[in-house]
Amino acid sequence: MPDFRIEKEYRGVVAGIDEVGRGPWAGPVIAAAVILPRNICRELMDGLDDSKKLSRAQREALHTMVSRRADIGIGCASVAEIEQNNILIASHIAMVRAVTRLPKMPNIALIDGKHIPENLPCTGRAVIRGDSLSLSIAAASIVAKVTRDRIMASLALRYPAFGWERNSGYGTREHQNGLSLAGVTRHHRRTYAPIAKILGLHHK
Repeated sequence: MPDFRIEKEYRGVVAGIDEVGRGPWAGPVIAAAVILPRNICRELMDGLDDSKKLSRAQREALHTMVSRRADIGIGCASVAEIEQNNILIASHIAMVRAVTRLPKMPNIALIDGKHIPENLPCTGRAVIRGDSLSLSIAAASIVAKVTRDRIMASLALRYPAFGWERNSGYGTREHQNGLSLAGVTRHHRRTYAPIAKILGLHHK
């Protein structure tokens, strides 16, 4: 379970950063930066974990608690930015935007993964499997996941054929069937192989 051991290695303000949305065929990539107070309640400390290990209901409840107690910045990189760059660079763009939208600049940002984004406006440290080690990164993981799921559910109201409120843009059978029925939308990532194949394009 994640804890504050990594955060305690640093003085000053520590933020956790994580992103969600690298794999889906549609929709933006979303990053969250979260500054957690060290005196979080036991319920939050025990509940925070890698968002992929939690149910939707658990993530929603934890998102509410984090939103009440923490400083949060959200960053988005659009489908156009994913197509113009690549998904790694786009996710880094989203991370930088998330940090700049915090109400205060952290002294150190703990970033889930192997890479530190270019142009990060503070010192960064990459933490492999960080959402399973750091409470701050775990909180960012949950905030990013819930935020993106809500965006995709909102898009699903306008594009009901794909089941985005259930699959968040991932390439499920329902999404594939929707592509066969309704075709490719402006929210699909045309550089991704399955979408490029439908369009008869060479993907990056």
